[in-house]
Amino acid sequence: MADFLLPDLGEGLTDAEILHWLVAVGDTVTVDQAVVEVETAKASVEVPVPYAGTVTAVFGKPGERIPVGSPLISVAAANEPAALNGSAVAGPVSSEYSGNVLIGYGTSAAPSRRRGRVRRSSSPASADLRVEAGLAPAAATSGRSATAEVANPPAITAVSVISPVVRKLARDRGIDLAAVVPSDPSGVIRRCDIEAFATELAPAGAAEPGSATDRIPLTGLRGLAAERLTRSRREIPEATVWVDVDATALLEARRALNAAQPDRPVSVLALVARFCVLGLSRFRELNSRVTSDAIELLPQVNLGFAAQTDRGLLVPVVHDAQRLTTRELSAAIAERTEAGRAGKLSPAQLTGGTFTVNNYGVFGVDGSAAIINHPEVAMIGLGRIIDRPWVVGGALAVRKVAQLTLAFDHRACDGGVAGGFLRFVADCVENPVTALGEL
Repeated sequence: MADFLLPDLGEGLTDAEILHWLVAVGDTVTVDQAVVEVETAKASVEVPVPYAGTVTAVFGKPGERIPVGSPLISVAAANEPAALNGSAVAGPVSSEYSGNVLIGYGTSAAPSRRRGRVRRSSSPASADLRVEAGLAPAAATSGRSATAEVANPPAITAVSVISPVVRKLARDRGIDLAAVVPSDPSGVIRRCDIEAFATELAPAGAAEPGSATDRIPLTGLRGLAAERLTRSRREIPEATVWVDVDATALLEARRALNAAQPDRPVSVLALVARFCVLGLSRFRELNSRVTSDAIELLPQVNLGFAAQTDRGLLVPVVHDAQRLTTRELSAAIAERTEAGRAGKLSPAQLTGGTFTVNNYGVFGVDGSAAIINHPEVAMIGLGRIIDRPWVVGGALAVRKVAQLTLAFDHRACDGGVAGGFLRFVADCVENPVTALGEL
């Protein structure tokens, strides 16, 4: 009998939240079958099991965060008895034997240091593990036992909570879900129920909601972003250059491209990104990594782009962007943006970037002193495109003008390289026809 441990998530992610189980105790599973969906600080992913056999136990319930190295599921091989009634307990198996990892991540060199016990709730709600996962009460896992009990199961009252957001809200406020009475006739506990319960618990004379200091925990995506931004500022000697550009011809070129093939539209961000890919082939220092003793010039451009979502700021990555046409690159950016907002990006689509493009003009601002996405060495930003007075052929005219900003790691290059790259991209924006010679 083997325990499958939560794999090493890599990229600084050390735990994950269980969203829902895809199997129940007693089910037969095959190698690489997805058994649980978890949410990391970056994305929701399905975790495959590296064993085949019968599920004898599952660990953790929806809404619970478990650390890397903790048991996820126990599986008995086909030729050994499955202890489903608590007569046998699956002993832990070293994670070096559970070679499966989440797609896009690597394994840890020392997994034993990452192990930890599964945190379990002491509330009565801990008994409803399998019910909340949409499975039979007979498959409920006890909070005190590593083995599921299916014989003569105790009476269980399920806490009906569908949204992980509601679970997190209850956790942050220290509220036991078993004590909350749902207002909805369906019996599902909603966010308003949590807020109403918290109000009832407030002592007399307490401050009105909103008047007291609110706390936003630096966990999950926020915590990961805070850590990376701090590291970037701490380790990278950053410099910034910028230039105003006449984007009138760029918008005209985009209209012509989209009129020619309206079913395959090209975005402004995709055009700027394509110019950046061309520029990086000339100014390779900006597509590199800085190590302790060298600057490593990278052969491929894995283009990241900033995308604002309900889960926070994400940086999806289009790998090998230098191999794509402008329309293909635009389609890839649109697909990843939609997947990011739906929380469906795979870990592989959020890692491995070598250069980032940021269109902060969508927020109505002209420029930004951006923080480089560590361990990259540069990021380019595009401000809003608006009508401004511009000198054309010695005469004043109204043109579509925007600002391009480049933040770069001064260890990787000097101002000549950074300025040359930014000027190349600016020239392509102002006269897109010049880019044709490089495509």
